[in-house]
Order: sequence, then structure tokens, then C-alpha cells
Amino acid sequence: MADAAPYILDLPSFDDPVKLLVVVAPYFKDIADELLSGAQATLNDVGVAFDVIEVPSVAEVPTAIAIADRMSNFDGYVALGCLVRGETALFDTASHDSSHALQMMGLSGLCIGNGILAVEAKSQAEARAEAKGRNKGGEAAAAALHLVALSRKWARPSKGVGFHTDAIRLAGKETGPNIA
Repeated sequence: MADAAPYILDLPSFDDPVKLLVVVAPYFKDIADELLSGAQATLNDVGVAFDVIEVPSVAEVPTAIAIADRMSNFDGYVALGCLVRGETALFDTASHDSSHALQMMGLSGLCIGNGILAVEAKSQAEARAEAKGRNKGGEAAAAALHLVALSRKWARPSKGVGFHTDAIRLAGKETGPNIA
């Protein structure tokens, strides 16, 4: 079953501009550069504006995204970096903590594509960051774009400050009753 090719969704298109923040942890710079190249190619294919920042390690990626979310107006985020298992428990701690933090922010409504690799050997990271292959940086950028598209699909217009009586929008068909 390992030879089965995955189904890849077409990239979404947008009527209104989209701006993403790509947060890169370049600890393994060659891998990070390949992941970033893949993400940039995907975002350029869709015509999305993006900024790129670097942080020291994958541990700081979720914090940088949280700061950007509080202090800026990005529509979504792409997290990139690489962890290679070593001789200490740091690998387990860093991979779990960064993944968990990104997932929790995603569950709170942020649109985040997670392209942080956690591998046993650097050769595994090289295979996943290969520009000609299925670059995980590009896949993370695509995931962020799909989440932005989904959040815009279900967005409700803001009515300003005060009490809101907006009906709750239900997921599902575009026709028929779609509010509760």
C-alpha cells in the first residue's frame, strides 16, 4: 500500500486578496530552504501575498504564529522546520509540543499548514523536502490555503460592537436551509 499515490486537492482560488505568514525554523538550513522553496512555489501559483520570518527552532514557531495573530492581519500561517531524532528526549518533547501547540491554535480557528518534519534520519527529511518530489513545504502551504478558503466560505459578516443575534451557519449544502 505504500506505493499508492495520494489524492491531492486542487489549489483553491480567491476573489479577495490573501496574505499568509510563513514561519521557518532554519536549524537544518538546507532542509528549511527546500521546504521554504516548496511553500513559496505553491503560494506563487495561487498569487497569494506572503511574508517570511525565521525563528531559532521549531519550539518558537507556534509562539511566533500566536504573536502574529494577535498583532497583525494575516489570513493564515505556514509552519516550516525539521527535527531529527537524536540521543536525548528533546526530539520527542519538541516535536510533540510544537505539533500540539499548532493543532490547538488550529482548533481555535487559525488557518495553519504544518510543514514541520519530525524524522528519524536527515535522509528522510531530504526526501520529504525534495523540490522535485512531494515537497512538504508546498503541501503545508496548500493546507493553509485550503483552510483559509474554508474559513472564508463559512465566515459571517461582522456587525460591529454590541450584542449579536446572528444565526448559526450549518455546514453542508449551499442550497436549502443553512442556518439554525
